[in-house]
Amino acid sequence: MKSFVPTRIASVVLALSCLTIPACKDDFLVEKPVTTLTTDVYYKTEAGFEDLVRSCYPLLRNIHQNRALVLNGTDIFSQTGFSDPKFNTPGINTSPLEQYDVRLNATIPEVQSLWTLLYAEVARTNTAIGRAAEVTTMATALKETRVAEAKFLRALAYFYLVQQWGDIPMPLTETTSPSKEANRVASAEVYKQIIADLLEAEAKLPVTASNVGRATKGAAQFLLARVYLTRGWNFKNSLGGSQGDFDLALQYADKIIDAFPLATNYNQLFPIRSENPLKQYTGAQNDKNAEIVFAVQYNADVLTNKTDPAFVQDAAGGNNLHSVFGGSGEGYPGTKGRTSDYNRHQPFHVTTPAMYRLFDPENDSRYDHNFVEVGYALQNVAGFRPLPTVNPNLRIDIKAGDTVVYFRPWNKPALTLAERGVDYGGRKNYSVVNLDEYGGGYGFINGSAVNVSGFPGDFPMMWKFWQPGIPYGDAFGTFNEAVFRSAEAYLIAAEAIVKGAKGGKLGGAEVYYNRVLDRALVRKGADPKCAKDPENLKSLEAVSYRATAANISIDMILDERARELMGEYNRWFDLKRTGKLVERVKKYNPWAAKSASIKDIHYLRPIPQAEIDLSFPTMKQNEGY
Repeated sequence: MKSFVPTRIASVVLALSCLTIPACKDDFLVEKPVTTLTTDVYYKTEAGFEDLVRSCYPLLRNIHQNRALVLNGTDIFSQTGFSDPKFNTPGINTSPLEQYDVRLNATIPEVQSLWTLLYAEVARTNTAIGRAAEVTTMATALKETRVAEAKFLRALAYFYLVQQWGDIPMPLTETTSPSKEANRVASAEVYKQIIADLLEAEAKLPVTASNVGRATKGAAQFLLARVYLTRGWNFKNSLGGSQGDFDLALQYADKIIDAFPLATNYNQLFPIRSENPLKQYTGAQNDKNAEIVFAVQYNADVLTNKTDPAFVQDAAGGNNLHSVFGGSGEGYPGTKGRTSDYNRHQPFHVTTPAMYRLFDPENDSRYDHNFVEVGYALQNVAGFRPLPTVNPNLRIDIKAGDTVVYFRPWNKPALTLAERGVDYGGRKNYSVVNLDEYGGGYGFINGSAVNVSGFPGDFPMMWKFWQPGIPYGDAFGTFNEAVFRSAEAYLIAAEAIVKGAKGGKLGGAEVYYNRVLDRALVRKGADPKCAKDPENLKSLEAVSYRATAANISIDMILDERARELMGEYNRWFDLKRTGKLVERVKKYNPWAAKSASIKDIHYLRPIPQAEIDLSFPTMKQNEGY
């Protein structure tokens, strides 16, 4: 009431002044609207309906930048400041998404954020689908295409939602009035609706989009392959799946393989750059490769040219893939501080030590592309003082371009003193770090005292998506983020065949798997070796990861998906789909292994508490939360 009284007084004073001031005209309070155009009128026009459908695309940026529930706490990514679990650091130092403890509950912001974004996307697509019938001036074929785009996007949002939360509310019409009703629909019904939307989209969408970034027939077919594969696994017999779903997944994967050829080399899918910032390339980005079926756009096209302002995820409105995957060059001797030479690398998604050991560092080109193995000085440093573990008086001169850190491959660790850096008593004028030391506070990198919490520079940068020549910061990237690409279709086909699908065009599961592997190999046809026990960081025992009809398995496919699709928007979904989440997280994620708290309830996320509080009748929480 306090804020209301002054407003009333001000209104009375204004009214009285109009009675006493001769210059006050009768039309002083007459409203003169600039336009009478409303959404009800505008959306009936062709231009208005086009804008309505366009509005469904920008949220893809926000959704896919909310990666925590998709990457973190899996077997290959965690989120920490790199407090290494080898040390007795308190468990609270890392995220509940890694430790699966009581802090992983219905109030954590990651759960609310992704839920809100996905339902915002559902709301927009529902509006577009529902308003289409009122548009009478648009060519029928074009209108059907736009509705198909909206149905594809609605299906994608619901697919993400049902995998994360299970039974969920499923509104299919525009929300026009407030309501507290939020009835959860059985997962099997959600899958039926997703498939119905996608089949309609497949029938109406064009092979080639009118604008880069719009949904196409291939995008619908790819998502159908994923959806059928997931339903076939039939999580807890709740999805309405059957063996026939694996056959359909294989059929749709084959369609993608036919239509979207693999890039010749893995690195042709990502920005061109040099590991040495002093020899940096600029220009080509490779984000429109024929292998890419569907991508979130970060170009100047009006379709998706700004992160949606209603749900700000980043201030710059650009891609942030270049800046969120842990490890950093900013602490190397001879760096220039906060510049774009190495750019910003925040430890939001940190590669687990086991992930490095899934690669053959010599034979698999993806290892070299995905990780910075060598760090360089960018300017001269005279009399640099390494960490005085051996000789407190030691000083060395560093010149621009010198190696300052070398991360040894897991299968060739430094075993002798001569192979180590001078700070370790060795002969090298640079830091030499073995994999089992990642996160261990290795000092030469920034000349600081040992700290068991580690430093941001003491494990290799995961820079699969790193883009040179952009401003320093968190979200200035212009690289389009691939959501679907045909390499995954090969692995979908392999998984479906392992689960019993028949009739693959290329042959057995091992054939599909090896097509992706062979593309990645430095020497075609080589027999690549990964660590036999990736979780045992001291073991050098290796095993082949070339597939044969005899050895192909779900775990082998999950390993290959990790190598090929690392950092792309799918890992938690892969582990949930295959029922491997608990097993592999306990085995490969050191934080989860230390806490041992992950269990079957974590195959579903908690419904956000704010949604439960707003609902009436009260929405039921997922079991265990």
